[in-house]
Amino acid sequence: MEKILPKGIKIGHANDDHTGVTVILCEEGATGGADVRGGAPGTHETDLIRSEKMMQKINAVTLCGGSAYGLGTIAGVMDCLKKQGIGYKVEGKVVPIVPGAVIFDLVDKEYHYPDFEMGYKAASNAVEDNVISGRIGAGRGATVGKIRGLKYADKGGLGIGTVKVQGIIVTALIVVNALGDIYDHDNKIIAGARDNKGGFLNIEKTILEGDFMRLIMGTNTTIGCIMTDARISKVEANKLASIGHNGLALSIRPVHTDYDGDTLFCLATGKKKVLNFMLLETAAVEAVRLAVEDAVKSK
Repeated sequence: MEKILPKGIKIGHANDDHTGVTVILCEEGATGGADVRGGAPGTHETDLIRSEKMMQKINAVTLCGGSAYGLGTIAGVMDCLKKQGIGYKVEGKVVPIVPGAVIFDLVDKEYHYPDFEMGYKAASNAVEDNVISGRIGAGRGATVGKIRGLKYADKGGLGIGTVKVQGIIVTALIVVNALGDIYDHDNKIIAGARDNKGGFLNIEKTILEGDFMRLIMGTNTTIGCIMTDARISKVEANKLASIGHNGLALSIRPVHTDYDGDTLFCLATGKKKVLNFMLLETAAVEAVRLAVEDAVKSK
């Protein structure tokens, strides 16, 4: 599976044994978009990058564990960028524009969540060509198929997938912490809730057959970012984030439930001209699908 970052994009991770944070950084600023699905999101600054709002460029996207507590990492990311003079210039000050989202990985008896220092460290660690995937950064504490509890769940993680179309790079970074099972391109379950014999339960089938007594509606969420070197508008960046959710629907079932807070961002560096936006939309869906599969395979 090919994994390439668009030029100008850096990725940094920081984590402990329980949870972590991932920062996707564009020092020159990038056109941003976001789309939030599911009934239980944990997000920061998503309103600011809606199509009708005035802010045109963002500086980073922060993805982290720790549920709502993890949003504190964003202050650390901002502090790191402020010291480098990266951000929106106003009244002699600099304000880094850093949207973000969290997953729920508070599954231990103790509270373990990433904080200001971990966010600062992840931003400081950001480098180009950082395409490591698996149980790293925001994916450190991710799990999938918790619908029968952790005993019957599989490990999730952070995945990266790239699709190139007409010389344009479209790369997705996805942190998979889903309620549903994970499917590959052949429509086979490759991670998810287990039955009593260790095989896959098939969550969707169990729900449709009405066997609700077997299910525990835990707290989940899949989050990520679609990165491209295409030159697109803010409206189109939001569209790309939106259609990227089709990639989640192809690989996670069920998805976008009331117990998920699925959120996708988009960063576009504007280096290359796009001849037909539909090509990017198609590539984004496949890049997200590939990244989800990579997340559960790269353990």
